[in-house]
Amino acid sequence: MRQEQKGAGKPARILLVEDDPRTTPLIGEMLRTAWPPGLILIQTGSMTDATQELVDHGATCVLLGLAGEPAPLDALGRLTAAAPHIPVIALAEHADDDAFGVEAIRAGAQDVLVRPELTPSMLGRSVRHAIERKRAEAALARRALHDPLTSLPNRALFLDRLRVALDRSRRTGTAVVVMFLDVDGFKQVNDSLGHSAGDLVLTVLGDRFGRLLRPMDTVARFGGDEFVFLFEGLEGEHEAALLADRISASAQLPLAFGDEPIAISVSIGVTVATDPETGLEEAVRDADSAMYRAKELGGARFELFEAATATVVRAEDRFADADLESGLRQALARSELRVHYQPRVSLTGGTGLVGFEALVRWEHPEHGLMEPVEFIGVAERSGLIADIGDWVLEQALDQVERWRRSRPEVTISVNLSGCQLQDADLRDRLMRTMRQGGHDPGVLCLEVSAEDVAADPERASRQLAALNEIGVTLAIDDFGADEDTLADLQQLPVHILKLDQALVKRLGEAPDDLAAVSAAVELGHRLGLQVVAEGVETDEQLAQLRDLGCDGAQGFLFSRPVPQEGVVSLLAGR
Repeated sequence: MRQEQKGAGKPARILLVEDDPRTTPLIGEMLRTAWPPGLILIQTGSMTDATQELVDHGATCVLLGLAGEPAPLDALGRLTAAAPHIPVIALAEHADDDAFGVEAIRAGAQDVLVRPELTPSMLGRSVRHAIERKRAEAALARRALHDPLTSLPNRALFLDRLRVALDRSRRTGTAVVVMFLDVDGFKQVNDSLGHSAGDLVLTVLGDRFGRLLRPMDTVARFGGDEFVFLFEGLEGEHEAALLADRISASAQLPLAFGDEPIAISVSIGVTVATDPETGLEEAVRDADSAMYRAKELGGARFELFEAATATVVRAEDRFADADLESGLRQALARSELRVHYQPRVSLTGGTGLVGFEALVRWEHPEHGLMEPVEFIGVAERSGLIADIGDWVLEQALDQVERWRRSRPEVTISVNLSGCQLQDADLRDRLMRTMRQGGHDPGVLCLEVSAEDVAADPERASRQLAALNEIGVTLAIDDFGADEDTLADLQQLPVHILKLDQALVKRLGEAPDDLAAVSAAVELGHRLGLQVVAEGVETDEQLAQLRDLGCDGAQGFLFSRPVPQEGVVSLLAGR
């Protein structure tokens, strides 16, 4: 008995699952005889109570009485699934069912004891062995899933947690952030100071990284000098970038190997997975690609992977975008946006003013008046373009209604971005704006760039056809900016072809340039479209456009874009 009790000096919390209250005192007495110090025996009569007890308080070992269970192996399976780290000993009623014993072990039991044959020494020995076997299993499992040097999760455990996170992301729509980190100059540390110094660097970094994270986050050692991070519940790329910055700063804290200081810096790649189709290997590969780009740019930095374009983007640029986006949201709320207007003139029978193009500007409190090229890209990526577009449209329609009281022939043009062209709700929002303001669709021209149309001709054609039904005029903008022409132009329900200013600017420079403009004008007329030239700046360009039969023009020769106050002078003919 003394030999059996060796090693039994630690208190044990034993959970007995037994619906026969007469059995509990007998088993309790046996346990106290075999395991005297600090025994705590808890008894429950049902699987539901047993599971809740394990969740609330845990146990050193479970003794599961199966006599009253209609499906004993199912009960055993439920219990081991609820607490896989706690050893379970099954108490059977009969000794002649070897098959049941084998199946019970397969279902997760550490041992199977026959109740009528129980003795104190047998029960005590079985409990101790079950506990030790479970501890050994846990140690083996930990070694299989953790890095032996840093004790961090290894590649296998990280990928398993990432798989779970991506599955959860598909259900909840939340983002999953993966970071891939590589230690800069790690080989030089090993070569100059030895592998012990390299091991010290890795263990110190693993400890530092672990202290930065929340309980639900994961940092793992992938191998060599590579670490990977997994985050859920972050507020987009900006928060991920701030975390990457903190991780990088933590790595650069002072470290010494004996009397030798070691300078550490790291390169980090970041990807934010929001697409439900993102796969396990893809998320890691994207973060790895961004990390290698950070290395190429000089190390000691982090870069972001842009999933939409499958490219790595400069983190500094994305930070600037985040600041710009925040300011743009405030600009809408603070009424900092402005609309300027550039006149369009007719070239048939004089140079009469026939309309204006509405151009948005941002009156930034620090940077002054900003052109669309400086913020429209951010507006598109952030989803603000729809609100900005609606606001510009309302302003432009309200203004043109006032101007038409004295000049009934004046119309207004408004640009649509590529994102707006793909917006399935564009037609309905436009109709709602026209109806609420009591506007005549005939005074509005919507301009879409040739590049945006060429990016998805079928979708563009459907959208333009829907807008055409409202009664607005439609124009193809920036035509001729590229060498390629729009092969499907004749299939589009448009009314005006606007020649890109780069094409117009070359007029007079070479015969081929004149021929290119002439061909574009002829193409437009052959398709029954009006042709308007943009970017007209000289009298020579104007004369050549007239000779080529161009229908209209706009540019600095007539006027730069002006605020609404300046339109009054233009309408007065001054």
